[in-house]
Amino acid sequence: MGKDVFDKGFEIRKAVLGAEFVEKSFASADDFNRPMQELVTEYCWGAVWGRETLDRKTRSMLNLAMLASLNRPHELKMHVKGAIRNGVTKDEIREVLLQVAIYAGVPAGVDAFRNAREALQEIGA
Repeated sequence: MGKDVFDKGFEIRKAVLGAEFVEKSFASADDFNRPMQELVTEYCWGAVWGRETLDRKTRSMLNLAMLASLNRPHELKMHVKGAIRNGVTKDEIREVLLQVAIYAGVPAGVDAFRNAREALQEIGA
């Protein structure tokens, strides 16, 4: 891909997850995990989030559903905060997680609600 895609991804990642979080991730990266940080930034955030067909709000809601379904609590909490930054309302987050409970299972929905609630409380939403 290249530096342009990486730079685009870095800016999108900071806009969605917060500049402080992303810059800290890079500052604390070492020889072992730096390649993963670079891959995620270029590939996920630049090449995919950087596409214009879906807006960031829609991408955020899709991520919430997938992360909740996959039971990835750390990533879910991060993306709940990002979803709020992208204009997703608490009511919309609730509806996404209710949908998860039906299609991915009630235990996944229960965990997702618990983690989302914690994330929302952390940002005062």
